[in-house]
Amino acid sequence: MLFLGIDFGWRTGESGLAALAWDGQCLTLKELTRELEPEAILAWVDHWAAEGPALVSVDAPTLIPNETGMRLPDRLTHSHFGKYHAGCYPANLGRPFAQRTVALGCALEDRGFRHSPTITPQVPGRYQIECFPHPAIVHLFNLALILKYKKGRLDARRLELERYRRLLLEQLPGHIPNLAPLELPPVPQHGPALKALEDCLDGLICAYVGAHWWYWGLERNLVLGNVQEGYIVVPHRRVSPYCASLLQYH
Repeated sequence: MLFLGIDFGWRTGESGLAALAWDGQCLTLKELTRELEPEAILAWVDHWAAEGPALVSVDAPTLIPNETGMRLPDRLTHSHFGKYHAGCYPANLGRPFAQRTVALGCALEDRGFRHSPTITPQVPGRYQIECFPHPAIVHLFNLALILKYKKGRLDARRLELERYRRLLLEQLPGHIPNLAPLELPPVPQHGPALKALEDCLDGLICAYVGAHWWYWGLERNLVLGNVQEGYIVVPHRRVSPYCASLLQYH
């Protein structure tokens, strides 16, 4: 089973892409890259998934039924994750990015990747979901606030990106499903290269959220919304091994 993460450029710009493979024991990172055009992104999906089982996890609103205002999942991110500064950007069909993001979801559906706000865990198939890295990072790594690597002064962004990279390297190998030890690019010094690494790391977290959803389903994930109104999949907050052992006795 393959898990493909797409940190999609909503309007323009390059998208971060990550491919993870599950062999029944662990996940292995197969590729971390970027592509500019939607056609190139879809060619990348075709290269990795071909006609086989895969789950594509996209950081972008690929289902937008509402003409104006906010989608249901957008509102729910603010109510569930606003205290972590992790409410998402509102999407509606009047936004300039809407045609581009919805078209990506439709192109994936044409390839057999069905929207999957419900799933039977660990059954191979061709699925797609929408994810949102900020709340996923907060929950997977038990953080009090989002990592602020996207905005602000360059030196502050770089420190947060260092922290993000370190959490991926140190913690994902201990999660279930576990990720084999990673080799990730170092955090660069200047702006454009920082953005490139940011895109790739977000693509990686998207792919991991897809693997987590496929492995656990609703047992350890939250679905904000539904297939009619749009939805976002977020892992549950991770319980530390110490807390987990205490819960067995209560």
